[in-house]
Amino acid sequence: MVIVVFRSRYKAGADLAAYEALAVEMYDLVASQPGFISIESYDAPDGSQVSLECFETDEDVRSWRAHPAHRAAQQRGRDEFYSWYSVDTAEVFRSHEMHLTPSSPDSVPE
Repeated sequence: MVIVVFRSRYKAGADLAAYEALAVEMYDLVASQPGFISIESYDAPDGSQVSLECFETDEDVRSWRAHPAHRAAQQRGRDEFYSWYSVDTAEVFRSHEMHLTPSSPDSVPE
């Protein structure tokens, strides 16, 4: 598995409604891409946003990065939404999880 860690900060006055609409559009698109596993986004305590994007292989990441609609969204991000961003890509060497309580509607998916 390959994880892309995308961190960003919004520009002052960025149109966050337009950003959210673009984010939904990009999620719908990436979810249909070969090798896509998941994406989770968080607001960090320092005011930045963090997105963890999981793919099966680095080739899948590169394919997504090069997708024409995603390239256009990246440019919009630089032009309209972000004052700063960073991208780190890492291969997962080891992973495990343990469910310690019975499954419930609020539990983490298996």
